[in-house]
Amino acid sequence: MFVTFEGIDGSGKSTQVDLLRAALEAEGRTVVATREPGGTEFGERVRELLLAGPEMTPWAEAALFAAARSELVTRVIQPALEAGRDVICDRYIDSSLAYQGIARGLGVDRVLQLNLEATRGLLPDRTFLILVDPAVADARETGTPDRIEAAEGGDFMARVDAGYRELAALFPRRIEALDGAQAATGLAEMILGRVRAAA
Repeated sequence: MFVTFEGIDGSGKSTQVDLLRAALEAEGRTVVATREPGGTEFGERVRELLLAGPEMTPWAEAALFAAARSELVTRVIQPALEAGRDVICDRYIDSSLAYQGIARGLGVDRVLQLNLEATRGLLPDRTFLILVDPAVADARETGTPDRIEAAEGGDFMARVDAGYRELAALFPRRIEALDGAQAATGLAEMILGRVRAAA
């Protein structure tokens, strides 16, 4: 299976990636866990540019995310799936749809088309969207804000949150929205149950 996790920073999605990977490995499954942007040497360099680099236009930002994603699919995700491994990714196409397509106003359809070309149409089997109030997510964050967070602030995160909720309504068969305010362990058990049922 190809499973992705989405949500604003501080939602707890990275914790859920780790918990699901550990649970599946405990059941004897071979799991590849990766992240976006990143997961390859090229992707990690793009990550540095996107999160700590200079100001850039929305389309430049979207194109860099798509380039890193293309490399990740070719070098990591597709080979793992072809080898019969499960893949769990911390962010994927829906991040670009929420951040650049909706919050930055580039349009869901246009950003989706760019990314479908970049990934040769590879979509996750299941996407878990971890929803929390942006103010709660902000309070959870302890690190230094990245370039996007520092430049945009709370209003932007509220638009991203609204964008994610819109995507869950647009793609209900693939995206499952979950309450990130509940205990991480309980949420992880629910997610594991959903993955088992879909496998």
